[in-house]
Amino acid sequence: MDKIIVLDFGSQYSHLICRRIREFFVYAELVPFDTPLEKIKEINPKGIIFSGGPSSVYNKDSPRPDSKIFEQKLPLLGICYGHQLIVDNFGGKVKRANKEYGHSTLTIDNDSSLLGGVGNSLRAWMSHGDEAENIPEGFEIIGHTERSHAAAIANKKESIYGIQFHPEVVHTENGIRILKNFVLNICDAKQEWTMESFVEKTVNEISKIDGNVLCGVSGGIDSTVAALLIHKAIGNRLKCVFVDNGLLRLNEEHEIEKMFKENFAVNFTPVNAKRRFLDKLKEVTDPEKKRKIVGEEFVRIFTEFAEKNGPFKWLAQGTLYPDVIESGVSKGPAAVIKTHHNVGGLPDWLKLEVLEPLRELYKDEVRKVAALLGVPKKLLMRHPFPGPGLAVRIIGEVTEKKLQIAKIASKIVEEELEVAGWYEKVWQAYASVGDDKAVGVVGDERKYGNIVMVRVVESIDAMTADWTRLPHEILAKISNRITNEIDDVTWVSYVISSKPPATIEPQ
Repeated sequence: MDKIIVLDFGSQYSHLICRRIREFFVYAELVPFDTPLEKIKEINPKGIIFSGGPSSVYNKDSPRPDSKIFEQKLPLLGICYGHQLIVDNFGGKVKRANKEYGHSTLTIDNDSSLLGGVGNSLRAWMSHGDEAENIPEGFEIIGHTERSHAAAIANKKESIYGIQFHPEVVHTENGIRILKNFVLNICDAKQEWTMESFVEKTVNEISKIDGNVLCGVSGGIDSTVAALLIHKAIGNRLKCVFVDNGLLRLNEEHEIEKMFKENFAVNFTPVNAKRRFLDKLKEVTDPEKKRKIVGEEFVRIFTEFAEKNGPFKWLAQGTLYPDVIESGVSKGPAAVIKTHHNVGGLPDWLKLEVLEPLRELYKDEVRKVAALLGVPKKLLMRHPFPGPGLAVRIIGEVTEKKLQIAKIASKIVEEELEVAGWYEKVWQAYASVGDDKAVGVVGDERKYGNIVMVRVVESIDAMTADWTRLPHEILAKISNRITNEIDDVTWVSYVISSKPPATIEPQ
């Protein structure tokens, strides 16, 4: 299968480059900026893209790729910081400039193979404080903006291109066309990345493993699809365990057991561990500690189950590509956003080998796989739920009172969205609660109660998200129900922060 490699120099948009390329059926993989050439050769890409990043190429400690990459005669595309790397490497000059952030008009100076078919100009999204002052010998300027005289450059003979703007974001007109031009025309990559081919390849690979597999299932789409793929490959050598950690949606433990027994022919065992998790989380307020505690306790339970019911060689999980990236496992220059309980939260003492059949996929790709495997639509369209559960939707210490508030309030949010026909239009919707309180009036009496935060977002892959502009009448119904049906709540707020700079979950 033809592949494109994206070297990650720390841009918040790096993963989006991969997503956009996968949308036109070419496999793209994000790797650390300092990946050695030998490793890149093993991947055998048809082309390489340098992402953007926060650094400046003229700084002493700026991140740089293996210098031998430039000698490989592979098509190269540099985006933003990647563009400046190409300019600097081939003898041009990059200088500090006035910041150019937001929309700019890119004028096309040469309708080259990279910018072919996009017209004479386009609105391009800029995010930089450096620019190319002098371009290298052998390169030509193919596009400019009012502030950047060399916003797009090309060495067509060597198939090396640099652009100062970000084609991967939706704010750039014809950005997908530019990426297609590079990947399909310049790199000549075949469009072979489909979920049908993924299922076939994955099932074939898993069928070759030895030993039994223990799969932790949460009832969510990720772990369910992972379990179905493994079951398709090895049959009854798979055992599924559902751990009720007490941090689930309202009545979810019963719904999950019913769903598995009615829809899937897998070996399913429920384990009630509510008290264990809640005891471990007592007096813990730090969100990273919560995630690690939940992750570690899951693994302890799986390990105990394996010792009693084994032998098992593998622990399977529904880890996705965003989980890997956000947990810093890719080890690029970007900071770790958060520890995912099934990636960075795994303890060193784990005795089982880890099997993660979905770690190459984004969430929307998982849903396509789920449809191929016959997953019921109700589960297919179900909103994502964090692995650590309500532990990360409760700000501060996890208490029984706050758990009940979060469960009931979140159920109200989902019910009102379903009634209004909005549930399947949005990516995720829930209610969060912390320790802040506000005065309300109940009847003729003042009451000091909790503040509930409602969060509804739109997204494609959870790596970026925008807050949903819900009609006011829906928000009013949600607020009225929460304050009327939950005694301890006096205020309801609506969160309007997007990701970035916020995250989807509060912790």
